[in-house]
Amino acid sequence: MSLNQQDITSLIKLCQDNNHLAQLEIYNRYQNAMFNVSLRIVKDRALAEDVMQESFITAFSKLNSFKGTATFGAWLKRIVINNSLTAYKKAQRYTPLEKQAEVGIEDNDGVTDTMHHNEQMQQVLVAMKTLKDRYQQVLTLHYIEGFDTDEISEIFNITNATCRTLLSRAKESLRKKIQLQ
Repeated sequence: MSLNQQDITSLIKLCQDNNHLAQLEIYNRYQNAMFNVSLRIVKDRALAEDVMQESFITAFSKLNSFKGTATFGAWLKRIVINNSLTAYKKAQRYTPLEKQAEVGIEDNDGVTDTMHHNEQMQQVLVAMKTLKDRYQQVLTLHYIEGFDTDEISEIFNITNATCRTLLSRAKESLRKKIQLQ
């Protein structure tokens, strides 16, 4: 176990004892990464901020269910992804059609500076924003967040075969969009 992992483990134990300084330390370590995860899914800075904070509250209240089979960061990311997908679905029910059209031209918030310098990556990100929402989500989870098809199928509550088909169709759609640019 690395020194950093031991540090997280001891912070988690302190958080279970309701130590607010330990909670703040964990929040400070993970907030930027979790915000970016949420932002890629919900596509709205304010909503991503809300989802991230709600996810931390959920995580701190359910720390006793953290078994340690995965890293704390992976466990927290799963909470953020689930909360982001739920928030996104809720927001879509109430979003006027004009607002939905504007989402496609939004800037690349949450993407690191090194990606901005890569013209091909920029082209892929722009093309991804024009895809169907489900395609965007599955591509983001697979290629940006690093989830495999088993994990994605569990998140979306679909079969693995359906997930692979969805991923394949999303990639093909993205290829076509890039060729048109």
